[in-house]
Amino acid sequence: MLEIVDGALLVQDFYKKYHKIAMENNCGACCIFCGVVREENQNDGLSFDIYEPLLKKWFEKWRLKLQDDGALLYMAHSRGDVLNQESSFICAIISPQRKVALRYYAEFVEDFKHNAPIWKYDLRGGKRIYARDRSHQLPQSGIFA
Repeated sequence: MLEIVDGALLVQDFYKKYHKIAMENNCGACCIFCGVVREENQNDGLSFDIYEPLLKKWFEKWRLKLQDDGALLYMAHSRGDVLNQESSFICAIISPQRKVALRYYAEFVEDFKHNAPIWKYDLRGGKRIYARDRSHQLPQSGIFA
């Protein structure tokens, strides 16, 4: 349900997989969000570090929350370098009816941006530069947590 992929995601493969899961589970809603790396700050792309044990724990909390409401949750994220116009993040909320999927959709993506243990770096001239201005401190992190 959670996949970590080295490099860019092959988006079409995930769309197919998520759509098939919706059909196999007789679900009427398959809401997919796909994040595309865009050029900003004269970057060539982005690079990502992931702390997998904490990401798995964060994801499992969300998966169980949605499961309790009859929905399925799937997600994939890139580790390492992803060039501009490639995708680094995709998620799907699949449910029998659209209302459940849509209710959680924006909340899940926002929580991901603020609380998933994934660190973003700009790629410039072959160097990784920490994207501090576009990063969020994780709850309960730091020396005084």
